[in-house]
Parts: sequence; structure tokens; C-alpha cells
Amino acid sequence: MTPLKNLTEVTYFLLLGLTDDPGLQLPLFITFFLIYIITLVGNIGMIMLIFLDSRLHTPMYFFLGNLSLVDIFYSSAITPKVMAGLLLGDKIISFNDCAVQMFFFAAFITVENYLLASMAYDRYVAVCKPLHYATTMTPSVCMCLIMGCYIFGFLNVSVYLGDTFSLSFCKCNVVHHFFCDMPAIMALSCSDRHINELILIYLASFNIFFALTIILVSYIIIFITILKMHSEAGHQKAISTCASHFTAVFIFYGTTIFMYLQPSSSHAMDTDKIASVFYTMVIPMLNPLVYSLRNKEVKSAFMKVVLKEKLLL
Repeated sequence: MTPLKNLTEVTYFLLLGLTDDPGLQLPLFITFFLIYIITLVGNIGMIMLIFLDSRLHTPMYFFLGNLSLVDIFYSSAITPKVMAGLLLGDKIISFNDCAVQMFFFAAFITVENYLLASMAYDRYVAVCKPLHYATTMTPSVCMCLIMGCYIFGFLNVSVYLGDTFSLSFCKCNVVHHFFCDMPAIMALSCSDRHINELILIYLASFNIFFALTIILVSYIIIFITILKMHSEAGHQKAISTCASHFTAVFIFYGTTIFMYLQPSSSHAMDTDKIASVFYTMVIPMLNPLVYSLRNKEVKSAFMKVVLKEKLLL
């Protein structure tokens, strides 16, 4: 990524962080450190399980492996800097470093948005067209869907970044947030940012609602199909195969819609910070837990790896 050319007076930003209370700095650092370690262990573990167990070499787990990879990247774009601010008081971030952080966070969170839509389509085919699953969700189709998620993510963030940093930043460089989030950075501009905010809202709205439409249509058809099933075992299997994904979708879109699809005048920074903690740190930690706790195949693969390690010892 080429560093942005800064034509403004601002050379760095000061991130205010979550709190100024010295008594909360260490407890928050320990909390975020544990969350980050669980995030890395959970997501890397999920990727390794999928890689090592041939039974998990299916489209569903191909998407899930990429979801874990994306969670690692966008969590790592934010959490280490937040922890450094809490432990060392290092709350200064350069103009270009701010742009880099914003780029990778926004790119990977947009990729996750489209990955969740691709996974919903995969669940639709698995439940509603099980006999055609192998011929529909071929390796080439899965690869095209994954590549599309990454291409859309990185193209979108190029527009986001250009939209945000085309503004002038004159004197105020105090960011009322714990990372370089677009609404928080835009709020510092001394330019007229009305058009830029509209571009951000419209583009984010398109990304979210396009993906949500695919997810909702998929689940409506899945729900209708489940209602038509006469077998109780069929009901349970269909619900089980979709429950984890539906939970992840609800958590992800609940916080994202709250954050980005409201006018800037409605933003309360303290409320935004709490919501931001969820989608920057907590969601990447929860995803591997959500997908493993109710998933017999993942549990079986994990036990197989554990038993193999014990035998080697």
C-alpha cells in the first residue's frame, strides 16, 4: 500500500483511547490481551484443524478457514496498538500509520461481510439442494466466491480511504476513539465533509444490505424448506448446520449497522467505543467458539488431533 500524501497541517493523531482513568488501564490491558490471545489461538487452531483433517476439506470449512484468517488480520490491525496505548501510554499514531490501520481494518471487515453472505449461500445449497451440493459448490465456484470477497473488500476500502483522506486536517488531531475509525477521523476535518459522509454511508449501506439480502433470502428459503421436512432428524440436522452461521451473522451485523448506518449527529462517542470493542476484538474471538461449540465435525477433528498428540508422546 502506497502511503498517502499528506497535504494538511496534521502529521500525527492522538488516540484518546477507551478511558483516562489510570485505575482501569491495567485491567483493560489484561482483558484485551486475553481476548487477543484467545482470538489468535482459536482462529489459528481452526485453520490448522481444517488443514490437517481431510474430513473438513469441504466448501463450508473452506469458507470458515478464510473467515478465521480474516478475523486474525482485522483484529491484529487494531488490538496490539490499543494494548500499547493502555500499557505504555503510547497513544500517538502517525498520519500514514493511521491510514494503514484504517486500510487493513476496513478491507478485512468488508471481506468478512461478503464471506458471511457466501457462507449463507453455501448453507442454502446444503439444506435446500443437498443432492446437487457437490456439483454446485465445486472447488472452482468456491474459489471464485472467495476471490470475489477479497476483491470487493479491497476495492471498497480504496474508495473509503480516498474519501476520508481527501479532506483537510488543519489543527485538531485528537481522535475521540481508540483506533483510526473513519467517522472519528472525518469528525476532525476542517473541510466541508457532508458529501464525504454521505459517500461513506451510501457505500457502507450498499455493502451491508447487499450481503444481508443474500443472507436473508437464503435463510427464508432454508426456513421454508425446514418447515416442509417430515423427519425430526432432518429438522435437527438442518437447524444444526445453520445455527452457528446465523449466530455469527446476528452478532456481526448488529454492531456494524449500529456503528455505520446512523448520521454523524447521532454518534455518541462513548457508545460507539463500546460497540467498536465488540466488532474489532470480541467478534473475532467469538467466531471460532461459535462454529466449534455446536459443530460435531470440528469437535471430532479436535479430539482426533489431541489423541494423535497423546499417542506421539
